[in-house]
Amino acid sequence: QVQLVESGGGLVQPGGSLRLSCVVSGSIFRIYAMAWYRQAPGSDLDVVALSRSDGSTNYADSVKGRFAISRDNAKNTLYLQMSSLKPEDTATYYCNAEVQSTGSESRYDFWGQGTQVTVSA
Repeated sequence: QVQLVESGGGLVQPGGSLRLSCVVSGSIFRIYAMAWYRQAPGSDLDVVALSRSDGSTNYADSVKGRFAISRDNAKNTLYLQMSSLKPEDTATYYCNAEVQSTGSESRYDFWGQGTQVTVSA
């Protein structure tokens, strides 16, 4: 089994910064794409940033220039550095990873439990 655990959320003032982390553990053979999603109350789950195994990244237009996704493959960890935070960034942030488990030829998507980010004065 594979587990994803996020951390780093909290309450921050507008213009502030936070760094989210997501550690992937368990029966891992290889991790492919990893991504951060977020869901605000009453809204859909939206992709925030994507990190592919080839090193390429993509960002939602709403966070370009403010957020940076990175990964430490040796530690099976994904990060999201969030700067110049706005109240509209308030949401629960979820980590997603496409993982090939040990002994499996297939890849599956796994999700973390989410971490709350609240941007408010």
